[in-house]
Amino acid sequence: MSGSAVAWSDRAALLGDDLIAVRRQLHRFPELSFEERETARLVADRLTRLGLTCRTGFGGHGVVADIVGAAAGPTIALRADMGALPIAEETGLPFASGRPGAMHACGHDAPTAMLLGAAELLVQNRSSLKGTVRLIFQSAEEINEGAKAMIREGVLDGVDEIYGLHNLPTLSAGLASVRPGPLMGSVDRIEIEVVGKGAHGAIPDQGIDPIVCASAIVMSLQSLVSRETSPFDPVVVTIGSIRGGDANNVIPSVCSMTGTVRAFDPVVRDRLPEGIERIVTRIADGYRCRASVNYIRQMQVLVNHPEAARRVGEAIDAVAGPGRRLEAAPTLAGEDFSEYLKHVPGCFFWLGSGPAEHAEQAFGLHHPRFELNEACLPLGAALLAGIAARRLEEGPLASDAPAEGGGAK
Repeated sequence: MSGSAVAWSDRAALLGDDLIAVRRQLHRFPELSFEERETARLVADRLTRLGLTCRTGFGGHGVVADIVGAAAGPTIALRADMGALPIAEETGLPFASGRPGAMHACGHDAPTAMLLGAAELLVQNRSSLKGTVRLIFQSAEEINEGAKAMIREGVLDGVDEIYGLHNLPTLSAGLASVRPGPLMGSVDRIEIEVVGKGAHGAIPDQGIDPIVCASAIVMSLQSLVSRETSPFDPVVVTIGSIRGGDANNVIPSVCSMTGTVRAFDPVVRDRLPEGIERIVTRIADGYRCRASVNYIRQMQVLVNHPEAARRVGEAIDAVAGPGRRLEAAPTLAGEDFSEYLKHVPGCFFWLGSGPAEHAEQAFGLHHPRFELNEACLPLGAALLAGIAARRLEEGPLASDAPAEGGGAK
């Protein structure tokens, strides 16, 4: 194996203070999707100082660099996302966001720092690498566009496998979890417009109320989950915004809604647009309104290649130590890492970033009081470096990669 497991962990520990400093700098100056200019500049500067040639402006503000080993071999990609969320931070930390309304509430400052640490470890070990490690720092994961943009610009050209991680605050630092097959749900967006007829709120019979109709639609959409989908197939239909009217005594002519649709099986996912369209339009007809649905497919189910997941599990055992690996629970949260897995085999896994005790009670991702246990940073760097080096040493995976959009059940 390229470098012992103990070496990866020990070397990463030496980088701990630097990784914390980088992560805090990124946390202090968060940048939203497709606005990660300063973050990308910091990343490129640090990679350049390691002697690497960077390609910048990749798929927005993405940064890509290759670490070419001493011997020929496959190309293994490691990906980290960089974007923040439009959330006002409430942690009170001394390095809390200095940009009002923006926060690293999903903790993308952590994998960015971890991948920079992994880059330093791999450069130190370059003479033992049997192939190439491609470092991918991606923008705009939060709006489900960054991976697609980078793929369109050729970031996966020549890549044989890809690996990535995400911090998980409800899992204690020092632990990691992975599972083969489907890990995270598909993500789709729905936009619904209900058109009625405006009138005075005191004379409703002279109008056609789109708000009453929209209320019925919101309730009826849940029957798609409870009565048209097997209880063994996870599905979520959530209306997250509803907008109609401006005055308390006026029936508006239009009411608009937006929502998210999640599924864990591509076959089930493919059935949902028809059901939503049918319920929305027929409920509207019953309320004398007209309604339209714009169904926007965003991300497919994230399906880990089984053999890649097994190899990641072995790397976790070797680098983190015995008993530090758990089987990840499936979730309907989405991740655009699924876009990479449509094209090449690989694996995405969770890295614990919560407190040592009662991590399950920690504030979760996307919460304004989300905090990261920075003890996870060296382990994340060691795992990313160790996985890449092991995969170059072990050779290509078996050719049973899940088909595009498939394999989830």
